[in-house]
Amino acid sequence: MSAGTITQFYNCTILRDHVIQTEDLWVRDGKIINPEQVFFDEKVVATKKVDCGGTLIAPGFIDLQINGGFGIDFSHNTSDIEIGLAKVAQGLLAHGVTSFCPTVVTSKPDIYRQVLPKLKRRQGGRDGATILGVHLEGPFISKQKKGAHDEDAIASLSEGPKSLIDVYGHLDNASIVTLAPELPGADEAIQWLTKQGITVSLGHSMANLQEGVHAVNQGATFITHLFNAMLPFHHRDPGLVGLLSSDMPDDRTVFYGIISDGVHTHPAALRIAYRVHPKGIVLVTDAISPLGLEAGTHNIGQMMIEIRDQKAFIAGTDTLCGSIASMNDCVKHFKAASGCSTAEAIEAATLHPAQVLGIQKQKGTLNFGADADFVMLDPENLLVLSTFIAGECVYVY
Repeated sequence: MSAGTITQFYNCTILRDHVIQTEDLWVRDGKIINPEQVFFDEKVVATKKVDCGGTLIAPGFIDLQINGGFGIDFSHNTSDIEIGLAKVAQGLLAHGVTSFCPTVVTSKPDIYRQVLPKLKRRQGGRDGATILGVHLEGPFISKQKKGAHDEDAIASLSEGPKSLIDVYGHLDNASIVTLAPELPGADEAIQWLTKQGITVSLGHSMANLQEGVHAVNQGATFITHLFNAMLPFHHRDPGLVGLLSSDMPDDRTVFYGIISDGVHTHPAALRIAYRVHPKGIVLVTDAISPLGLEAGTHNIGQMMIEIRDQKAFIAGTDTLCGSIASMNDCVKHFKAASGCSTAEAIEAATLHPAQVLGIQKQKGTLNFGADADFVMLDPENLLVLSTFIAGECVYVY
């Protein structure tokens, strides 16, 4: 699309200001623009018109936790990680994802030092979705809630920020760090990370509610895959789950990731979380390497993963180790399971994750001035029909 070209997308509904409304979408130079200002102030009209055929236009999906896909694992394909990252970024376009945080699970320091410098932020386009920075899920987690993480790679946080630097090397490309708040040194680490502009997420943790509230007061704003790898809800101490209904400062919202794949979280649990704290819900896929691959056994690094019944297990066990659902699938499942509106389901995968990273003026919205990253959906079944980044069509069904 040439510079200065004004494109008018018409015959559509759009999600704006939490409501699906019949309205055209206007785009220029990769941004969403106000047509009234263009018409009355600049005295110009659209130079290109696109008939959307009655589709629903929504912001592009944002995935804050994705371990890989299409045969690539960000924690293990270290020798050619840049090629792998590009492959995943390209593959995600078909699922409506326009931005994502490649996620590196608990690993040894040498792995972080190999991959972190190469997992660079970049603007998306025809070559793939935008990379928003790395989600470091570990290694500062509880051994008792390690899930599928390598116990031998779990590290001490006792020296606070120094522990972070000693393990990661540097965090220039990091956007989110998941840690267990009950660990010694967590307070100092949370405060330091927050000052660096890095979102702190609580997860893989044995923390009780008091420890969770304390961590939020230190600067944590996110919970990693709610219900998974944390203490189960108990009426005497609801653990991290209790943060959803805890009183927080007026300027702070606790967001929580949730894997709405029909496997990791029971529909009743989805409904409970949604009804207690709807403005905090963030859909994440937690997708792993076999996303997009066929059923069977797959070698992912040093671990064998078995895909059966549309689920991913550590081979030879019944231990779930990640999702193989797409974000589009998660949105549809969340809507059906929770009974929420279409607008709420979409915002859980768009606006809310953008808010977690503080980029809601640029991403996750169709407001004027935002990046023109959006998807055209079938309004009946929410199937992704096409994906746009910076106003350019980068995928067609």
